Amino acid sequence: MSNKELQVSTGLYLRHFRWHKILVVCLFLYPQVLYFRIFWSGNSDPWPPKSLSADKDPTSLPLELPNLIHLLYWPLTPGDGGDLLASTSHKTSTYHLRGPAQDTYALGSYLEVVLVARDHRGRPKTHGGDLFQARLLSPELRAGVPGDVQDLENGTYLLSFPLLWAGMAQVQVRLIHSSEAVGVLRRIWTEHWATIDFIGYFRGPRGDEESVSCNVNPLLIREEKSFCYYKDEDSGEFWYCDQPPTLACSMLVGHSVGHYWNVTTSHEEALLAWNLTDKVLPQGTGPVHVARNTSRILSPALPCYPGISTPKPSGFYHQDVWHSLACSNRPFPTVSSILGCLAGHIIHMMGDSTLRQWWEYLRDTVPSLKPVDLHSTYQVGPLMAVETTRGIVLHWRAHSWPLRSQRTPVASLHSVVRELGGLAGGPHTVVVLGLGAHFTTFPPSIFARRLAGIRAAVMALLEREPRTLVVIKLANTGYKSVYGSDWFTLHMNRLLRSAFAGLRVAFVDAWEMTSSLALPDKIHPGKLIVSNEVNLLLSFICPT
Repeated sequence: MSNKELQVSTGLYLRHFRWHKILVVCLFLYPQVLYFRIFWSGNSDPWPPKSLSADKDPTSLPLELPNLIHLLYWPLTPGDGGDLLASTSHKTSTYHLRGPAQDTYALGSYLEVVLVARDHRGRPKTHGGDLFQARLLSPELRAGVPGDVQDLENGTYLLSFPLLWAGMAQVQVRLIHSSEAVGVLRRIWTEHWATIDFIGYFRGPRGDEESVSCNVNPLLIREEKSFCYYKDEDSGEFWYCDQPPTLACSMLVGHSVGHYWNVTTSHEEALLAWNLTDKVLPQGTGPVHVARNTSRILSPALPCYPGISTPKPSGFYHQDVWHSLACSNRPFPTVSSILGCLAGHIIHMMGDSTLRQWWEYLRDTVPSLKPVDLHSTYQVGPLMAVETTRGIVLHWRAHSWPLRSQRTPVASLHSVVRELGGLAGGPHTVVVLGLGAHFTTFPPSIFARRLAGIRAAVMALLEREPRTLVVIKLANTGYKSVYGSDWFTLHMNRLLRSAFAGLRVAFVDAWEMTSSLALPDKIHPGKLIVSNEVNLLLSFICPT
């Protein structure tokens, strides 16, 4: 396909589907809007929990993401009509350079590739919606950068890669989910208010216990005349449990993950099966050679500070080191360099286990940073390590409900808003937030509402003490199932960026940092990735 043909085809398609896209967005957002209308009116019932009739409305918190429609947009596709062979195939989909190949390419220029999606019979697709991920790699240089994938919504995709290092580079494209598999994920998000439940443990005065089902929505637990609800007065968030058979709602003492629900048909399971998911396409282009006038593009001389504009991509790997394209980040290769940066700082990490990996990395790397046994559930925290000679305190704790964890005391579940409200802030205070992974089992409205409260708390913290450093860790790649697909995580990150847009915060793009090298996607990435993430954090703490 020539450049002119590609442009004409794209223009005709986009004009033809302008109103189609509007209809798609409306259909996708209708359940979310309905949820807001039903469950977001005010209620002032205080803590502790009380029984509540199921016909009342106990939730309140306004949505503060004005571009939600844009953030959640994804092309609507017709599906495969029950014919698995009509879905997009990694084996038959092809890609080629856009324009003639060159003997050498200039450092700092771009490589463009046209991808044609095809079904298992080799027929070109006529619509978009597939989830492709692309990257440019150099195994010899241990280098990699994520590519930009533009869905032209006509079965073709335009891939773009910045050429950031000298030497050889090879395009790699993966089909994470076919458009038909994405349709399954979309249906789950629009038709189900959850794909998982939780267990609440109640204990009576004589030690007798009862356990019941709990969740983020009262309609997700058993349909009874009354249930227990719990309001966090700091965040305004609610949690719901079945009414225990004999014990009072106020006797809730424990929490744990419950069961994953079966929400797919056998055909949908086939579309999401491992043999069709996260598969590399056959090579469509040979290696390209980038002219060597210097080894690589240098990071900007600008120091890393909160509020800095982040380009796309935000950085790249070279010799296994992440080089930011937004600011002059630097490695911290020795224990003394890490200690020198952290001296006099109190670090508060709040979020999920991928953020706990940062706490663990610092604990394991710096021998003098000693953990303090707080006799807490390790999965949930709080965890603390201290270095007394240099005045370093390192905290981590999980966010509150919904949290997939082993049994833990309810009293240990503190909302992020509550924790932020208890901080005075200042030049020695660093706050790191890492959210997303535990919200993929719910529609995006749940995460958007949570982010609205956290954004307000971050704003309040920065207003009372602007010298506080707040760092947002984006969710990384990893899960590929109906309960935690990368397609869900992609939308979580869109919401995260939008929620904190315009605030003086720093971002660590864990999505790009976990998808730029030819390493297996894991929800808990290896030490190479984690060390680079922590080095970027330290670059914001110590920009010079």
